[in-house]
Amino acid sequence: MSRRLVSLTLDTLEDLPRPCRECVYWELDPVSAERACAAGDPGLEKEAWVSQTLLEWGSCGKLAYVDGMPAGFVMYAPPAYVPRSMAFPTSPVSADAALLMTANVVPAFAGGGLGRMLVQGVARDLTKRGIKAIEAFGDAKFGDDAGDATRACVAPADFFLSVGFKTVRPHPRYPRLRLELRTALSWKSDVEYALEKLLGSMSPETLLRPVRPAPATRSTSG
Repeated sequence: MSRRLVSLTLDTLEDLPRPCRECVYWELDPVSAERACAAGDPGLEKEAWVSQTLLEWGSCGKLAYVDGMPAGFVMYAPPAYVPRSMAFPTSPVSADAALLMTANVVPAFAGGGLGRMLVQGVARDLTKRGIKAIEAFGDAKFGDDAGDATRACVAPADFFLSVGFKTVRPHPRYPRLRLELRTALSWKSDVEYALEKLLGSMSPETLLRPVRPAPATRSTSG
């Protein structure tokens, strides 16, 4: 089973689940989001947001593929790009953090570590960009209210806790959680990443060339 992680672009946006591709819960303030949905074309608003964020800030999402099939994704951005973030009772997001807006793993691929893989991909990206932490609003009652239309937009608080986040502002429904990036990458993943970079910088000839034994040295008796 092959797994790979790619950045969200306008091309890979098409690989998000259809409901997520047309959802602007995070990207617009509540009033504007309601208007976009009423106008019947929230997908265009989503595409415009991704395009603007990519242009002004850079990568704002990761997608995981298993054997070529889209299996999960995360989206993230500075809180200034996420109007909905100010509508939570536990806002605002800390000034030194990016907001992990949402995380989703296709049910058929759940339980295989894709969630952690996605979060570690975000951590690597943000560390290179000088950001110190990721914060997220979790849903502590995820799944309790089947009629809540936002239940799929806010990831379960338990998910964030399971991948290393800590609660920084408790709330019965929407706690704010935080992951320090210096602790987000395990030793194992750091080694794998370094090895990946090393192998990527070597030519196929170098990789396949046999290692020559060191020449024997003659010992001398005193």
